[in-house]
Amino acid sequence: MRKRSKYRPKPVLVNPLGYVLESLTPLSKHDSFLIDLKIKIHYAMTNITRGVATRKDIEQMIGVVNISEALYRMGVGREYQDVVKAGADALQSAVQRGVEKGRFVLRAQEMNALNTMMELWDEQMDAITVRQLEQAVKMVEEEHRLGKVKHILEKKT
Repeated sequence: MRKRSKYRPKPVLVNPLGYVLESLTPLSKHDSFLIDLKIKIHYAMTNITRGVATRKDIEQMIGVVNISEALYRMGVGREYQDVVKAGADALQSAVQRGVEKGRFVLRAQEMNALNTMMELWDEQMDAITVRQLEQAVKMVEEEHRLGKVKHILEKKT
């Protein structure tokens, strides 16, 4: 038998000009997509604040924090460093406590920090372009691939 080739052809864009023009449009111009995304994320936040959050809700909030942090590092909302750090720390401590106890419940300071983080995320989503969101997602995926992220949904032994 022959050894399988490692060659994989690069994907080809069908409409390169359309891709570039679409990347330059603000994300707020994509109303249906942005509204659906905000509904999902705010529903997850509501479940967390009510104390009935599932693993999926927590994973969505982790995604929000990661994207918001990546956008901050790209320069979107640079003056809100303390909000990003406080939101990430609050979510991490709430999730660690939830993994150990089996139920995700926020304390008052954590709830305030996450609410402020959600406001920042909403404003970032209204201010960025599609290209910036793609770059932020790639940045988060690359950090995950390189193992630079903390896995906070795992129980400590």
